[in-house]
Amino acid sequence: MRKKVIFRGAVLPYLLLLPQMAVTLVFFFWPAGMTVWQSMQREDAFGLRTEFVAFENFLDLFTDAIYLNAAWNTVVFSTSVAALALGSALFLAVQADKQIRGSGLYKTLLVWPYAVAPALAAVLWLFIFHPSIGLVGRGFSAIGIDWDYRVNGGQAMAMVIVAAAWKQVSYNFIFFLAGLQSIPTSVLEAAAIDGARPMRRFWTVVFPLLSPTAFFLLVVNLVYAFFDTFGVIHALTRGGPGNATETLIYKVYVDGVQNLNFGSSAAQSAVLMAIVIALTAIQFRFIERRVHY
Repeated sequence: MRKKVIFRGAVLPYLLLLPQMAVTLVFFFWPAGMTVWQSMQREDAFGLRTEFVAFENFLDLFTDAIYLNAAWNTVVFSTSVAALALGSALFLAVQADKQIRGSGLYKTLLVWPYAVAPALAAVLWLFIFHPSIGLVGRGFSAIGIDWDYRVNGGQAMAMVIVAAAWKQVSYNFIFFLAGLQSIPTSVLEAAAIDGARPMRRFWTVVFPLLSPTAFFLLVVNLVYAFFDTFGVIHALTRGGPGNATETLIYKVYVDGVQNLNFGSSAAQSAVLMAIVIALTAIQFRFIERRVHY
Protein backbone atom coordinates (compact mmCIF):
# COMPACT_ATOMS: atom_id res chain seq x y z
CA MET A 1 0.00 0.00 0.00
CA ARG A 2 1.14 3.52 -0.79
CA LYS A 3 1.63 5.77 2.19
CA LYS A 4 0.38 9.32 1.96
CA VAL A 5 2.28 11.99 3.86
CA ILE A 6 -0.01 14.39 5.70
CA PHE A 7 1.43 17.56 7.21
CA ARG A 8 -0.11 18.63 10.48
CA GLY A 9 -0.62 22.31 10.12
CA ALA A 10 -0.36 24.63 7.15
CA VAL A 11 2.97 26.25 8.08
CA LEU A 12 5.36 23.27 7.83
CA PRO A 13 5.10 22.76 4.03
CA TYR A 14 5.95 26.42 3.44
CA LEU A 15 8.85 26.25 5.87
CA LEU A 16 10.26 23.30 3.94
CA LEU A 17 9.90 25.24 0.68
CA LEU A 18 11.38 28.43 2.14
CA PRO A 19 15.11 27.63 1.56
CA GLN A 20 14.54 26.83 -2.13
CA MET A 21 12.30 29.85 -2.59
CA ALA A 22 14.93 32.06 -0.95
CA VAL A 23 17.69 30.73 -3.20
CA THR A 24 15.52 31.22 -6.31
CA LEU A 25 14.61 34.75 -5.25
CA VAL A 26 18.15 35.84 -4.38
CA PHE A 27 20.01 34.20 -7.25
CA PHE A 28 17.45 34.42 -10.08
CA PHE A 29 14.54 36.79 -9.65
CA TRP A 30 16.50 39.57 -7.95
CA PRO A 31 19.37 39.65 -10.52
CA ALA A 32 16.88 39.29 -13.38
CA GLY A 33 14.81 42.17 -12.06
CA MET A 34 17.88 44.37 -11.60
CA THR A 35 19.01 43.53 -15.14
CA VAL A 36 15.67 44.60 -16.59
CA TRP A 37 15.71 47.81 -14.55
CA GLN A 38 19.29 48.66 -15.55
CA SER A 39 18.49 47.94 -19.20
CA MET A 40 16.11 50.90 -19.11
CA GLN A 41 18.78 53.28 -17.87
CA ARG A 42 21.75 55.01 -19.43
CA GLU A 43 24.72 55.24 -17.11
CA ASP A 44 28.10 56.87 -17.44
CA ALA A 45 31.29 54.80 -17.29
CA PHE A 46 31.93 55.73 -13.64
CA GLY A 47 28.39 55.08 -12.40
CA LEU A 48 28.00 58.63 -11.12
CA ARG A 49 24.96 59.60 -13.18
CA THR A 50 22.06 57.59 -14.55
CA GLU A 51 19.20 58.54 -16.83
CA PHE A 52 15.98 56.64 -17.39
CA VAL A 53 15.61 56.06 -21.13
CA ALA A 54 12.87 53.40 -21.18
CA PHE A 55 13.32 51.16 -24.24
CA GLU A 56 15.96 53.23 -26.08
CA ASN A 57 18.71 50.72 -25.27
CA PHE A 58 16.67 47.94 -26.87
CA LEU A 59 15.92 50.05 -29.95
CA ASP A 60 19.61 50.81 -30.35
CA LEU A 61 20.42 47.10 -30.19
CA PHE A 62 18.09 46.05 -32.98
CA THR A 63 19.44 48.76 -35.28
CA ASP A 64 23.07 47.91 -34.54
CA ALA A 65 24.69 45.88 -37.32
CA ILE A 66 27.35 44.52 -34.94
CA TYR A 67 24.69 43.20 -32.55
CA LEU A 68 22.70 41.63 -35.38
CA ASN A 69 25.90 39.96 -36.59
CA ALA A 70 26.48 38.59 -33.07
CA ALA A 71 22.92 37.25 -33.05
CA TRP A 72 23.52 35.42 -36.34
CA ASN A 73 26.82 34.07 -35.03
CA THR A 74 24.97 32.77 -31.98
CA VAL A 75 22.43 30.93 -34.15
CA VAL A 76 25.17 29.27 -36.20
CA PHE A 77 27.34 28.53 -33.19
CA SER A 78 24.65 27.15 -30.86
CA THR A 79 23.02 25.00 -33.56
CA SER A 80 26.34 23.57 -34.68
CA VAL A 81 27.58 22.89 -31.13
CA ALA A 82 24.35 21.14 -30.11
CA ALA A 83 24.22 19.03 -33.28
CA LEU A 84 27.90 18.05 -33.14
CA ALA A 85 27.94 17.33 -29.40
CA LEU A 86 24.70 15.31 -29.45
CA GLY A 87 25.57 13.36 -32.59
CA SER A 88 29.08 12.49 -31.46
CA ALA A 89 27.94 11.50 -27.98
CA LEU A 90 25.15 9.30 -29.31
CA PHE A 91 27.52 7.52 -31.69
CA LEU A 92 30.10 6.95 -28.94
CA ALA A 93 27.45 5.76 -26.50
CA VAL A 94 26.11 3.23 -29.00
CA GLN A 95 29.63 1.92 -29.62
CA ALA A 96 30.51 1.79 -25.91
CA ASP A 97 27.28 -0.06 -25.13
CA LYS A 98 28.37 -2.99 -27.27
CA GLN A 99 29.94 -6.09 -25.75
CA ILE A 100 33.57 -5.34 -26.53
CA ARG A 101 36.78 -5.93 -24.62
CA GLY A 102 37.88 -2.93 -22.58
CA SER A 103 34.53 -1.16 -22.76
CA GLY A 104 34.89 -0.03 -19.14
CA LEU A 105 38.16 1.73 -19.94
CA TYR A 106 36.63 3.39 -22.99
CA LYS A 107 33.71 4.68 -20.94
CA THR A 108 36.04 6.13 -18.32
CA LEU A 109 38.20 7.87 -20.91
CA LEU A 110 35.15 9.35 -22.64
CA VAL A 111 33.89 10.84 -19.36
CA TRP A 112 37.16 12.56 -18.43
CA PRO A 113 36.90 15.61 -20.78
CA TYR A 114 33.88 16.84 -18.82
CA ALA A 115 36.15 17.52 -15.85
CA VAL A 116 38.27 19.93 -17.91
CA ALA A 117 37.51 23.61 -17.35
CA PRO A 118 36.27 25.49 -20.45
CA ALA A 119 39.27 27.83 -20.51
CA LEU A 120 41.69 24.90 -20.20
CA ALA A 121 39.86 23.02 -22.94
CA ALA A 122 40.24 26.08 -25.17
CA VAL A 123 43.98 26.21 -24.48
CA LEU A 124 44.30 22.54 -25.44
CA TRP A 125 42.58 23.15 -28.77
CA LEU A 126 44.65 26.30 -29.24
CA PHE A 127 47.83 24.25 -29.16
CA ILE A 128 46.29 21.69 -31.52
CA PHE A 129 45.09 24.16 -34.18
CA HIS A 130 47.70 26.90 -33.86
CA PRO A 131 49.11 27.50 -37.37
CA SER A 132 52.73 27.64 -36.15
CA ILE A 133 53.01 25.19 -33.24
CA GLY A 134 49.79 23.15 -33.44
CA LEU A 135 49.91 19.57 -34.67
CA VAL A 136 46.78 19.90 -36.81
CA GLY A 137 47.59 23.46 -37.88
CA ARG A 138 51.03 22.48 -39.15
CA GLY A 139 49.52 19.38 -40.77
CA PHE A 140 47.11 21.57 -42.72
CA SER A 141 50.00 23.71 -43.93
CA ALA A 142 51.96 20.60 -44.92
CA ILE A 143 49.19 19.41 -47.25
CA GLY A 144 48.70 22.83 -48.81
CA ILE A 145 45.71 24.14 -46.81
CA ASP A 146 46.01 27.82 -45.94
CA TRP A 147 45.08 27.54 -42.27
CA ASP A 148 45.20 30.54 -39.94
CA TYR A 149 42.17 31.04 -37.70
CA ARG A 150 43.62 34.35 -36.52
CA VAL A 151 42.75 36.03 -39.83
CA ASN A 152 40.08 33.72 -41.27
CA GLY A 153 36.66 34.12 -39.67
CA GLY A 154 35.23 30.86 -41.01
CA GLN A 155 38.15 28.86 -39.67
CA ALA A 156 37.90 30.59 -36.31
CA MET A 157 34.19 29.79 -36.04
CA ALA A 158 34.83 26.15 -36.96
CA MET A 159 37.52 25.90 -34.29
CA VAL A 160 35.42 27.32 -31.46
CA ILE A 161 32.50 25.07 -32.49
CA VAL A 162 34.70 21.97 -32.30
CA ALA A 163 36.25 23.03 -28.99
CA ALA A 164 32.89 23.83 -27.36
CA ALA A 165 31.27 20.64 -28.65
CA TRP A 166 34.20 18.49 -27.47
CA LYS A 167 33.73 19.89 -23.95
CA GLN A 168 30.06 18.85 -23.93
CA VAL A 169 30.35 15.40 -25.54
CA SER A 170 31.22 13.68 -22.23
CA TYR A 171 28.12 15.06 -20.49
CA ASN A 172 25.87 13.86 -23.30
CA PHE A 173 27.67 10.51 -23.44
CA ILE A 174 26.85 9.75 -19.79
CA PHE A 175 23.13 10.28 -20.29
CA PHE A 176 22.94 8.49 -23.63
CA LEU A 177 24.82 5.50 -22.26
CA ALA A 178 22.52 5.34 -19.22
CA GLY A 179 19.51 5.52 -21.52
CA LEU A 180 20.84 2.74 -23.75
CA GLN A 181 21.52 0.48 -20.79
CA SER A 182 17.97 0.97 -19.52
CA ILE A 183 16.43 -0.38 -22.76
CA PRO A 184 15.25 -3.98 -22.21
CA THR A 185 17.25 -6.46 -24.25
CA SER A 186 14.08 -8.44 -24.87
CA VAL A 187 12.75 -5.59 -27.04
CA LEU A 188 15.89 -5.57 -29.18
CA GLU A 189 15.89 -9.37 -29.42
CA ALA A 190 12.26 -9.36 -30.54
CA ALA A 191 13.08 -6.81 -33.25
CA ALA A 192 16.05 -8.91 -34.38
CA ILE A 193 13.87 -12.03 -34.56
CA ASP A 194 11.41 -10.10 -36.73
CA GLY A 195 14.26 -9.51 -39.18
CA ALA A 196 15.07 -5.87 -38.42
CA ARG A 197 18.65 -4.99 -39.30
CA PRO A 198 20.83 -3.08 -36.76
CA MET A 199 20.24 0.32 -38.37
CA ARG A 200 16.50 -0.23 -38.56
CA ARG A 201 16.44 -1.46 -34.95
CA PHE A 202 18.20 1.72 -33.89
CA TRP A 203 15.80 4.15 -35.61
CA THR A 204 12.57 2.23 -34.91
CA VAL A 205 13.27 0.85 -31.43
CA VAL A 206 16.33 2.36 -29.73
CA PHE A 207 16.03 6.02 -30.69
CA PRO A 208 12.30 6.36 -29.82
CA LEU A 209 13.05 4.89 -26.39
CA LEU A 210 15.91 7.38 -26.05
CA SER A 211 13.73 10.35 -27.01
CA PRO A 212 13.19 11.61 -23.42
CA THR A 213 16.95 11.61 -22.87
CA ALA A 214 17.59 13.23 -26.25
CA PHE A 215 15.00 15.93 -25.58
CA PHE A 216 16.49 16.73 -22.18
CA LEU A 217 19.99 16.93 -23.65
CA LEU A 218 18.80 19.15 -26.51
CA VAL A 219 17.57 21.74 -24.02
CA VAL A 220 20.72 21.47 -21.91
CA ASN A 221 23.05 21.74 -24.90
CA LEU A 222 21.36 24.83 -26.30
CA VAL A 223 21.53 26.55 -22.92
CA TYR A 224 25.19 25.49 -22.68
CA ALA A 225 25.93 26.93 -26.13
CA PHE A 226 24.24 30.22 -25.24
CA PHE A 227 25.79 30.79 -21.80
CA ASP A 228 28.63 28.43 -20.86
CA THR A 229 30.86 28.84 -23.90
CA PHE A 230 32.19 32.27 -22.99
CA GLY A 231 35.44 30.83 -21.64
CA VAL A 232 36.10 28.87 -24.83
CA ILE A 233 35.57 31.89 -27.10
CA HIS A 234 37.51 34.24 -24.83
CA ALA A 235 40.54 31.95 -24.61
CA LEU A 236 40.60 31.02 -28.30
CA THR A 237 39.59 34.02 -30.40
CA ARG A 238 38.31 36.81 -28.12
CA GLY A 239 35.44 37.22 -30.55
CA GLY A 240 37.68 37.75 -33.57
CA PRO A 241 38.82 38.01 -36.17
CA GLY A 242 36.62 40.93 -37.12
CA ASN A 243 33.81 39.87 -34.72
CA ALA A 244 33.48 36.59 -36.65
CA THR A 245 33.14 34.56 -33.43
CA GLU A 246 31.46 37.19 -31.26
CA THR A 247 28.28 35.65 -29.87
CA LEU A 248 25.58 37.33 -27.80
CA ILE A 249 27.05 36.24 -24.48
CA TYR A 250 30.50 37.48 -25.49
CA LYS A 251 29.12 40.83 -26.69
CA VAL A 252 27.54 41.31 -23.26
CA TYR A 253 31.05 41.04 -21.83
CA VAL A 254 32.58 43.37 -24.46
CA ASP A 255 30.02 46.15 -23.97
CA GLY A 256 29.72 45.79 -20.19
CA VAL A 257 33.31 45.11 -19.09
CA GLN A 258 35.48 46.52 -21.86
CA ASN A 259 33.38 49.41 -23.15
CA LEU A 260 31.64 50.15 -19.81
CA ASN A 261 28.28 50.59 -21.55
CA PHE A 262 26.22 49.14 -18.71
CA GLY A 263 22.81 50.03 -20.09
CA SER A 264 23.41 48.32 -23.41
CA SER A 265 25.03 45.33 -21.72
CA ALA A 266 22.03 44.93 -19.39
CA ALA A 267 19.63 45.21 -22.35
CA GLN A 268 21.58 42.50 -24.17
CA SER A 269 21.41 40.28 -21.07
CA ALA A 270 17.65 40.77 -20.89
CA VAL A 271 17.23 39.92 -24.58
CA LEU A 272 19.43 36.83 -24.21
CA MET A 273 17.44 35.69 -21.19
CA ALA A 274 14.17 36.16 -23.08
CA ILE A 275 15.51 34.23 -26.09
CA VAL A 276 16.55 31.25 -23.99
CA ILE A 277 13.23 31.21 -22.09
CA ALA A 278 11.27 31.41 -25.35
CA LEU A 279 13.42 28.75 -27.00
CA THR A 280 12.97 26.39 -24.06
CA ALA A 281 9.21 27.01 -24.03
CA ILE A 282 8.99 26.27 -27.76
CA GLN A 283 10.93 23.05 -27.28
CA PHE A 284 8.60 21.89 -24.51
CA ARG A 285 5.54 22.98 -26.48
CA PHE A 286 6.30 21.42 -29.87
CA ILE A 287 9.32 19.11 -29.78
CA GLU A 288 8.15 17.30 -26.66
CA ARG A 289 5.13 16.04 -28.61
CA ARG A 290 7.47 13.65 -30.41
CA VAL A 291 8.91 12.34 -27.15
CA HIS A 292 7.66 8.95 -25.98
CA TYR A 293 7.80 8.50 -22.22
